[in-house]
Amino acid sequence: MKLGIGIGWRPEIAAEVEALTGIDWVEAVAENLCADHLPGSLVRLRERGVTVVPHGVSLGLGGADRPDAGRLASLAARAELLGTPLVTEHIAFVRAGGPLTATPRLEAGHLLPVPRTWDALEVLCENVRIAQDSLPVPLALENIAALISWPDEELTEGQFLAELVERTGVRLLIDVANLHTNHVNRGEDPAKALDELPVEAIAYVHVAGGVEKDGVWHDTHAHPVTAPVLDVLAELRSRVDPPGVLLERDDAFPPGAELAAELETIRGTLRAAAELKTVRGTLRAAAPDSGAGNSRGAGPLAGKPAAPGARDRTAVAQAALLSSLVAGTPAPEGFDHRRLRVQSRALAAKRADVVAKVAPELPRILGDGYRAAFLDYARARPMSGGYRRDALDFAERILISGGLADPVAQRRLTHWWEDRSGPRPPRRTARLVRAARAVLVGK
Repeated sequence: MKLGIGIGWRPEIAAEVEALTGIDWVEAVAENLCADHLPGSLVRLRERGVTVVPHGVSLGLGGADRPDAGRLASLAARAELLGTPLVTEHIAFVRAGGPLTATPRLEAGHLLPVPRTWDALEVLCENVRIAQDSLPVPLALENIAALISWPDEELTEGQFLAELVERTGVRLLIDVANLHTNHVNRGEDPAKALDELPVEAIAYVHVAGGVEKDGVWHDTHAHPVTAPVLDVLAELRSRVDPPGVLLERDDAFPPGAELAAELETIRGTLRAAAELKTVRGTLRAAAPDSGAGNSRGAGPLAGKPAAPGARDRTAVAQAALLSSLVAGTPAPEGFDHRRLRVQSRALAAKRADVVAKVAPELPRILGDGYRAAFLDYARARPMSGGYRRDALDFAERILISGGLADPVAQRRLTHWWEDRSGPRPPRRTARLVRAARAVLVGK
């Protein structure tokens, strides 16, 4: 299916996205949509014939556990609601621990890389097949950006993706910004990855911005797309005409005019790469046959089966890594300790940012002290549930530890926690009485 040029739909830029011209489709984070109704903006876009693709972030198909049936049902419901031609997720794990390892369940709150081993591939393929059987439309999976590398990997990224496609028939969502990120952070050549992966399996492409700090590339989705990322996009276009290309932006949203300019830059990059490919094809056709063949790699390897116990071994390895990142346990052998510290800080910062969005009252109540307080909390308390649970646990810890010096902030935080931690929210009358009392006593 030909998708065309698209942009990531986010509530913060809904109006800007609606106003953009030349948009063929949008992608929405599946977990941010209700299963039974759509935001008005998406309804209007669909009425104009704009395709909406749900993009999941919480399945954790690369994790040791089998996919959660409830999460799969939720993703399937959103696919049905949107009438989408496909759904997408990530090749990543997002939680670890639990029954397989007899350890506490831990949530990363972010996408973490799976080891490129035969064990991890076996687990991923089984999880993908389960997901495919549960979804009403085809599934495509995205390569992720990573700050860390697993020791003793057995496959390159391209080989790993090729094997995954060969074994499951899953489509690929190739993020060229993530290929660039892994080039800077892990020394991996994007061109080699593109040569090795089956480009004919690409469903669409992501393009996003980031920033380099102290030799580490941070895939922020909050900065303009850089020239190196566009170069990787051109490399991909020199091999295949992707069915769709989408601009992602998740924070620090610019005006609509800047989004439109970035989209036009992407279009220009694709046009230039296509023209160059045509010229090269003409030159190759006119030149004597050198016998070199095309640039495609050897393709899938001779599928080495994982030994028995692959899921258990993957569970232990992932739990050890995640525990070191979020609970301060010793780093597993073979990892770069400096990079683990960078990743650990990034996970804590991500938690602080998302909790501030999920519960915007907390930064308003705590003021400038919110971020430092949350990071202090995150160092001592790994996330074991979703972000809303994390927000409640954070507020509870502040209250239990002695509260706040400001009595007004203390009272507001107490009321906020009471309203959300009970079995059901307070009635409207109770909320009005509380608001009136707050006004009378100076909030």
